[in-house]
Amino acid sequence: MLPTSPNSSRTSRRSLLFALGGAALAGCGVPAAYVRPGDRAGADLSASDHRLTWANWPLYIDVDDADETKRPTLEAFEKRTGISVDYVEEINDNDEFFGKISPSLMNRQQTDRDLIVISDWMCARFVRLGWVQEMDRTRQPHVTRYLDPLLRSPAFDPGRRFTVPWQSGITGIAYNRRRLGREVRQVSDLWADDLKGRVTLLSGLDEAFALLMQGNGVDITRWTADDFHTVCEQVERRVDSGHIRRFTGNDYIKDLSSGDVLACQAYSGDVIQLQVDDPDIEFVVPEEGAELWSESLMVPNLARHKTSAERLIDYYYEPEVAADLAAWVNYVCPVPAAQDVLASSKDKETASLAEDPLIFPDSAMRERLSTARDITSEERVDFGKRWNEIVGL
Repeated sequence: MLPTSPNSSRTSRRSLLFALGGAALAGCGVPAAYVRPGDRAGADLSASDHRLTWANWPLYIDVDDADETKRPTLEAFEKRTGISVDYVEEINDNDEFFGKISPSLMNRQQTDRDLIVISDWMCARFVRLGWVQEMDRTRQPHVTRYLDPLLRSPAFDPGRRFTVPWQSGITGIAYNRRRLGREVRQVSDLWADDLKGRVTLLSGLDEAFALLMQGNGVDITRWTADDFHTVCEQVERRVDSGHIRRFTGNDYIKDLSSGDVLACQAYSGDVIQLQVDDPDIEFVVPEEGAELWSESLMVPNLARHKTSAERLIDYYYEPEVAADLAAWVNYVCPVPAAQDVLASSKDKETASLAEDPLIFPDSAMRERLSTARDITSEERVDFGKRWNEIVGL
């Protein structure tokens, strides 16, 4: 069985910051929280202390089929470099993890982590606050050479100076073709009469809004406040009419599998897993486009082993290593060169992954993928409040 999506932690996303009454900080507008570039680096012990701590999501790295406590690619790195990696599967929700480490970062204290992986919309918050260190690309030749051009320069981090994608995915539409009896090709197909009460949308603002804007013909790399409010008005009408059944996290998987829902917003990685048990479930990158997102690696301020962390990041951009990881996690691989590695595998099942467009999007699909500009600090509080009222959070 393929691994569960790390995004399953989004099942009931609520803003921890609002719960704490920290709306201003949620907008990243608290001057005292910002850390200037000169105050971000700590003493780097990499040359003498050959270890590092890496915080990641559960089930987001390859494991040995015979012994799930072993992680082959990570163990190979340790053997090659002599660097011991304390790999901690502690990230279950972006907001929750933000709440866990933000007190240290805003108070200029060490987090006891050298490397973290969070969703790009949350990475944007860390970058704006100055809570992560700029990486030294001279230590990362594989990142420089092999990083997918589609992911090289998001609006929140031009040139990827502070972040490097770990894995990527697509937010599109999943549907059961056999039960529905027709194809879904466009976002507008979700609003057909025969789908009334059988459609779900994602509950998280950052997960949901881009695809809905694309359905309106909006370029999500430069969307406006008017675009956002137009989407909200459309969603409100469809909630009131009963067309939208409910808003979900990854529990849409259960609804789609049972037939309670016939079409829904979905993540590409989840659908690959669903197709193992039900080949009638299809994933669509709509004709209007879909959102390409990432969860990215960052080195937090005052990390004790920055050089070693940068070395580990670059290791995972070697095409052979990226291929091993892609074969296990089944997300969009940020290293297109890994496709040829998988295609050359003597194992037919492994080789077939090279032809899966949800792992290696083909040229036609790539033309329809875009990375949305992030919600700014000034926008987030008001936009989040309006969206959460619609969703019922």
